[in-house]
Amino acid sequence: MNSIALYVDVPCATFRQSRSREYGKTYPVPPPSSVYGMLLSLVGETDARQHCGVKLSIAMLSQPQKTKVLRKMRRFKVKNYSDRRNTVPEHQEILTDIKFIVWIESSGEDIKPTLVERIYQAKTNPAAVKRFGCLYLGESSDLVNSVRLVSQKHLDRDKWWLVQDDEGEMTLPYWVDHVGSRGTRWLRYSLREMTVDSPPLSSWTVIQTD
Repeated sequence: MNSIALYVDVPCATFRQSRSREYGKTYPVPPPSSVYGMLLSLVGETDARQHCGVKLSIAMLSQPQKTKVLRKMRRFKVKNYSDRRNTVPEHQEILTDIKFIVWIESSGEDIKPTLVERIYQAKTNPAAVKRFGCLYLGESSDLVNSVRLVSQKHLDRDKWWLVQDDEGEMTLPYWVDHVGSRGTRWLRYSLREMTVDSPPLSSWTVIQTD
């Protein structure tokens, strides 16, 4: 088995832009790096490099709405944890009603079992998977409502494909360097509405470190 497709439903999430500071801007759609991280969590994998070479294709089934909220953030300025000076207000953008299909294709992986094989096992025999924590997409509080094997009713819905586009309006990370920013990798994308049920060539993103 080299490929699998999943339907994902997330009520609300923030995909914080890497360059945002006091104002927490969100990407308008789930970046490939965030979706890859969610898939690793689904199968209980803690090494992000374990499945480099896998390809992802994302098709949005909804058009998430953006909301701005005000929340408290901890930015430590003094040693006393409870000091009020360590608490500052921050505006943050949140997306709601996030529904999409992600196709995963593992022919480029050099490891067994592949990510596709592990996902299939996780969905058909979840007791065999050793994982910890809640499944989330974006920040750790953005819990996933549902992850299912895709059905025909999902495929029949309108889809907006995330495709690579050198002149696209979105620059999204496909690999994130969590130690610093030097190793983070980006591509430009556009959303295109297409009435096809299988991923177009331009929709595939290879997860890799370079």
